[in-house]
Amino acid sequence: MATAAVGGSHLVASTQAGAQYGWQLALLVLLVNIFKYPFFRAAVSYTLSTGETLQHGYMQLGKPYLLLALGLNAVASVVNAAALLMFAASLLSYFIPMAVPIPVMAGIILAIILFILLAGHYQALDTVSKIIMVVLVIATVTAAIAAWQNGPVADEHFVSPSPWTLAAIGFLVVTMGWMPAPIEISGITSLWLKRQRQEKSVTMRSALFDFNLGYITTLLLALVFLALGALVLHGSGEKLATGGIGFSKQLVDLYAHTIGEWARGLIAIIAFLCIFGSALTVYDGYSRAVAEAVMLLRGKSDTPGSVFMVTLCAVAAVSFIIVLFFKSALLAMLGFAMTLAFTTTPIFAWLNHKLVNRLKQTNQIHSGKWLTVVSYLGLLYLFGFLFLFIIWKWFL
Repeated sequence: MATAAVGGSHLVASTQAGAQYGWQLALLVLLVNIFKYPFFRAAVSYTLSTGETLQHGYMQLGKPYLLLALGLNAVASVVNAAALLMFAASLLSYFIPMAVPIPVMAGIILAIILFILLAGHYQALDTVSKIIMVVLVIATVTAAIAAWQNGPVADEHFVSPSPWTLAAIGFLVVTMGWMPAPIEISGITSLWLKRQRQEKSVTMRSALFDFNLGYITTLLLALVFLALGALVLHGSGEKLATGGIGFSKQLVDLYAHTIGEWARGLIAIIAFLCIFGSALTVYDGYSRAVAEAVMLLRGKSDTPGSVFMVTLCAVAAVSFIIVLFFKSALLAMLGFAMTLAFTTTPIFAWLNHKLVNRLKQTNQIHSGKWLTVVSYLGLLYLFGFLFLFIIWKWFL
């Protein structure tokens, strides 16, 4: 989950938040991570307590609940996959000396992803992606320390714009949409966890330790990326490019200017592989979730490989069509995906909250009162912000 999370939300949303508003959104980033925590944790608690995935739980609540989750997952799968595919294509274009259209680069990357997943070579790349993630963490923290020592680029008389205005609500929603990841990723996490339990012994304690370690890491990294944007870009007068190749170059420059020019090529490779790994994870996970939901609705508990392959190819085809529509407007595509994720987040949060509460009533799950309080506060926060966003979007 952590590998999937540290992608667009961190490299784009956190960096943008720091670049536009300095440190003012640090508390917002912290709060949204805290308030989403119980709903991501539900994947671990439910799957280890029942041995089934969250989607099995939705089916037990009633077929309409699973249909709702399936519909939202189907839309999210193609939109989020398209956003990451376009981002990966933009980063890959950084290495090409000639101008190559983003759709062409996206097509090449998508073909590689399909080959890896259909040929069953995902496990090897999953291991490599974890190594890449560790190197990215080291590079990002190093860049943040160097930027801190150099001091902010903003003039001492520079006045930061306020994010606490009606005009900024859209930006706040984009920032929170993928922070740390869309909540439907919890359903994918439960799928992976169920598979993991079939291969080795997993206890509640060990699973929660792994989950908490990954979650805290993603939270701290979000704040580190925000710090980079605040220290290196905020008040510099440089506006973030909306095109994919231009934004990717700015992203690599952010590291190169703080760590040193020697790191430019290395950072570009790591950033590409990080997003490529996220895209690979998303195509695999969403396709499995959609395929499982379809089979459950047909009254079958097992998902044949052929159903997964058909679903994967369908997600790939529709996501590529979306890339053709947005072409090189990377930030617009990412903004659309993050906004969509935020609007569906309260629904998945409510579904996961309902499932966990059901198990609490039968004493299958035991959790502290603090987690229950955070869960209710999270629902209030997410639905409240969604209501405010709808009012702002349609009436203001």
